[in-house]
Amino acid sequence: MARRCSVERAQKVTGGFATAKKNVIIQYQGRERMEENLLALIKRDILNKGMKDEDIEEVNIYVKPEEQAVFYVVNQTVEGSIPF
Repeated sequence: MARRCSVERAQKVTGGFATAKKNVIIQYQGRERMEENLLALIKRDILNKGMKDEDIEEVNIYVKPEEQAVFYVVNQTVEGSIPF
């Protein structure tokens, strides 16, 4: 019985916002882009530049819809952009 209570408490601690499915949608002047779509496009662009997937350690993304662009920096060295 004690074991079941511990499991239930653990699920409560790890549940909620931390484990909830999240969707980020960026809207600007009638256009809409989903986070997962932008990430897929960025990944494809990075791989097309010759970088290997396993070499990617960090990706910083800057969404600038007013410039109709999404800029990114990979591993603090490789820069690029894709259209918004």
